[in-house]
Amino acid sequence: MKKVFKWVSISSVLLVLFIAFTIHYSMGKTPQQPYKEILTKEGIEFRYYPAAVMATVRSKGNTYTGNSSNYFRALAGYIFGNNEKQDKIAMTAPVHMTKEDGQSAMSFVMPEGYTLQNLPKPNSKAVELHTAPEEYIAAIRFGGYASDSEIEEKKKKLKSALDALHITYDNNFRFLGYNAPWDFLFRRNEVIVSISKDDALKLK
Repeated sequence: MKKVFKWVSISSVLLVLFIAFTIHYSMGKTPQQPYKEILTKEGIEFRYYPAAVMATVRSKGNTYTGNSSNYFRALAGYIFGNNEKQDKIAMTAPVHMTKEDGQSAMSFVMPEGYTLQNLPKPNSKAVELHTAPEEYIAAIRFGGYASDSEIEEKKKKLKSALDALHITYDNNFRFLGYNAPWDFLFRRNEVIVSISKDDALKLK
């Protein structure tokens, strides 16, 4: 009986490890928005992002995650074929979430190779296509399932670190989520903010 119990326990552990590996592998297969890492200092990552084409949904709101289900539904509909050509567009990571001046938004980054000229027009008026300009950013990472309170906490931590390093930043802090809701392991979240090009280049 003890041998059976031991075998069942070992099998359960192996199954959990297999599921964890499968989730981790599937995450790695999702195309990610390209960027160039400059360096990491005091736990803060400094990066350069080239210009990117995005699909965005906006509405009134004062939270990062409050309307996330509605936003995600509209954006997922667009890339899954709710567009004038019924084209399927690959999902990428991360999903961008912002809040500023009483408005919140969610954005999907379009895969490399797409432009405003060759992307199909959305059928939904809620989905806006635009190009985000190149930028230098500072980022702080954290795991688990993100809440607005935790995002605000990381935002304060990022601000303090940048102030200590005498780095100039704007006030457009964004939350980046890299995982689907059902990915319960190896979750990656980030809070990022644009910094001045001069400060970024001085860090090299």
